[in-house]
Amino acid sequence: MVSTETQAEITEYLGRVPSWIEALPEPAADHSWGIIRDLELGETKLEQREKALVALGAAAAIQCPYCIRFHRAEAELEGVTDAEMSEAIAVTSGVRYFSTVLHGAEVDHDEFATETEAITEHVEEQRSAAPSDD
Repeated sequence: MVSTETQAEITEYLGRVPSWIEALPEPAADHSWGIIRDLELGETKLEQREKALVALGAAAAIQCPYCIRFHRAEAELEGVTDAEMSEAIAVTSGVRYFSTVLHGAEVDHDEFATETEAITEHVEEQRSAAPSDD
């Protein structure tokens, strides 16, 4: 269970201490809340909206109904539309699909890295050659 100070902090952030907090082993409980507070809820390089979409995509990929429910609600709080959530989940499913193909085919990682670098360079060249909207 989390410390009394952490319980108060969680209540301030969330309005209650969720029951699942009790499932955390005591040595990791306060630290686990710190990860949520500082990374997921805190001000970081990503906007809350972006973090909600990333989290929803990850939740869908790992097929966690708890995480899907929470991160869908989080995304809704951030103004993410159903269409945007569907797109994030579809992008995630594409990553999972192609990861399965790459792993199943045992594609050489070094060759893949070299090809990715060449593709990135090509796209950058195409972008720099494109007329500007300014």
